[in-house]
Amino acid sequence: MVFRNALSAAGLILTLGLAGCSTTAPFQTSAASYSGVTDAGYALPTVPVQKIAPEYRRQLVKYDTKEAPGTIIVDTQNKFLYLVEPEGKAMRYGIGVGREGFQWKGSAKVAMKREWPTWTPPAPMIKRQPELAKYAGGMQPGLNNPLGARALYLYKGGRDSGYRLHGTPEWWSIGKNVSSGCIRLINQDIIDLHDRASVGAKVVVL
Repeated sequence: MVFRNALSAAGLILTLGLAGCSTTAPFQTSAASYSGVTDAGYALPTVPVQKIAPEYRRQLVKYDTKEAPGTIIVDTQNKFLYLVEPEGKAMRYGIGVGREGFQWKGSAKVAMKREWPTWTPPAPMIKRQPELAKYAGGMQPGLNNPLGARALYLYKGGRDSGYRLHGTPEWWSIGKNVSSGCIRLINQDIIDLHDRASVGAKVVVL
């Protein structure tokens, strides 16, 4: 009887704890979800998840928003990307965002999704970094490609914004201001987001 009561109490405490914390996740990605995997012939290495702050690991969280399920919300200040799901929840991913001078806000939509995309640096970037001129015609997909394993292409007003939600081999850059305006995710996370998100999805960048 004592043992049974102890279990009941523990269950009640756990339930109250989950109900009272808006960021507590009923699901959190295990380290196995960041294990190495062969994808389209490319051997993605294991991500040392223990070196990534727990809040930046993929997890399902409570999330209060008026946006419809399927919407992607990018919180650049807190370095989170949310994919809105039904019943007041969202899948949350840690992200790297634009460094000073490259931040942006507004809305867009996912016009295309690509697996192992080609990366073409824009002309202003080549001007800043002339060594990238060799990729003016596009850098072939691969483990060192800056767009990583997947890319979601953002359009505004029917035109390519030049911004992407994309993977990165630089897992240590998650949670930092590092990019030229694009939003980067761990490769294993962008694969998950690519599979969940739809072409045409609304994207809100805060």
